[in-house]
Amino acid sequence: MKITDVEAFILESPYKYQAPEDSEEARGVKHCLLLKVSTDEGLVGWSDVETAPHVGVAVVNAPESGSGVFEGLRALVIGEDPFDVERLWDKIYRGTIYFGRRGVAMQILSGFDIACHDLIGKAIGRPVYKILGGARRDRVRAYASTLFRPTPDAIRRSCEYYLEKGFTAVKFGWGVFGQNRKLDIALVAAAREALGPDVELMIDPGWMVNRSAYDAIDLCRALEPYNIYWLEDFMHPECYDGYGKVKAAGVRTRLAAGEQEATAWGFRELISRGGIDVVQPDLSRCGGFTQARKIIWEAEHAGIDVCPHAWLTDLLTAASLHVNAVLPRALFLEYNVSDSPMLREVIQNPVKMDSEGYIPVPQGPGLGIEIDEQAVKRFCVNL
Repeated sequence: MKITDVEAFILESPYKYQAPEDSEEARGVKHCLLLKVSTDEGLVGWSDVETAPHVGVAVVNAPESGSGVFEGLRALVIGEDPFDVERLWDKIYRGTIYFGRRGVAMQILSGFDIACHDLIGKAIGRPVYKILGGARRDRVRAYASTLFRPTPDAIRRSCEYYLEKGFTAVKFGWGVFGQNRKLDIALVAAAREALGPDVELMIDPGWMVNRSAYDAIDLCRALEPYNIYWLEDFMHPECYDGYGKVKAAGVRTRLAAGEQEATAWGFRELISRGGIDVVQPDLSRCGGFTQARKIIWEAEHAGIDVCPHAWLTDLLTAASLHVNAVLPRALFLEYNVSDSPMLREVIQNPVKMDSEGYIPVPQGPGLGIEIDEQAVKRFCVNL
């Protein structure tokens, strides 16, 4: 099998990105990038990528430079065998090294790696979790991943909505959190009151808010009465020593981080210096499945948990389900509850949550998720 083309599609939502003004659902991202990898055998692999899509397209389409280190993705992979995921990962990493190593180049590499695994699964007629070593579970508990609402009453109404939908865990993040300390505590208190003691509550206070380690320790302790499951990404992604200071302070709450981190060696730094309890690799940012395997080993060696970050279409949801399936211990599947038609309508067979709040791992070949290419064309702005 040989790769014949790599196409990047910029999708645009009819809604702008904004925090909810009341209890209504978040709209989600304004733009999304899809990658399609085609082969000479007629099989195609897909991935979505959480990045700046217009920049990502340039990384895909950049022409061959001749230097070997300023190359575009398509120029590097045309004619290659998508089964060669380890060799291709290294070829792309080295081929983009002068403008890459992290950021959008790594994110495009991640999406390509996911699409190759999708292709491999389709070629052999097996789901991705088989390629990753075999499933330990066939469903994963989902948590509703959403933005903070602006008032305690709006928080309560949104919690009631997620409980009605069947979720047994909810994460609130970003939005108004971090602008007013008294309001922050009131919002978390309202969420805990509405959810009750048996539903897990996670908080993502947003690393865009500048906090010192002292501030983060103080925040952890202020939230302890509300029994949150974890506090996530509360410092700048590179502030490894800050995370370490918070952990060393003896806070009771789990500390989670890593959605902005990439590669196994990056996660080793976060784990060893940050001392976190849960690593959160985003498959479309960390280096794809090829690096996720190594990140899982790093976490297992350190005795901590892995819970993938996932906030795009069901392509990324499915990729995260396959990783969760093979983990020694799976905590949750992050489920993006935003109501963007751009994210929902491009999927022919969306994932479904069962009556107990779990989402089954797709059993079809590859990711097990089918793309509606007509819907892709409808939302695409770069065809």
